[in-house]
Amino acid sequence: MRKFPTGKWLDNRLEFTPAPCRPPFRAFAAMIFLWKGDCALLCNICDRGWTIPSGRVEGGEEGLEAALREAYEEAGATAKNIRYMGCYRLCDSKNTRWAEVYVGEVDEFFPIPENSESEGRRLVSREELPNVYHDWSELFERMFEYSWEVLKR
Repeated sequence: MRKFPTGKWLDNRLEFTPAPCRPPFRAFAAMIFLWKGDCALLCNICDRGWTIPSGRVEGGEEGLEAALREAYEEAGATAKNIRYMGCYRLCDSKNTRWAEVYVGEVDEFFPIPENSESEGRRLVSREELPNVYHDWSELFERMFEYSWEVLKR
């Protein structure tokens, strides 16, 4: 199985395990790497900066539904050719939580909803990502590379 470096998100240790690994219980969050051509879709989230669409899984939702909802709410984007990539394990001193990770292609763009926490969207080339992504690290570098590989299979 492919190994990924660990990362950090807030006070959490972040570990990614590729598919077919699934969370052992319901994911609390979901995210989606969306590509249009060879550019990644990023959203400018208040207090976070440029990042991929992501957010909490709401009651009655599955991880994929949450990822697609977040893509629309934060980027005004719909998706196609979606694939499950794997899951993040987030650990702090008290809790372990899980997030499902998906990849797909942008299908269509619509206006970003007015009540969105997003201040905008942009397509970023793979070369530009390290200079634009809000919290660039070795983990995120590998995640973008891996999302591209999974999409092109």
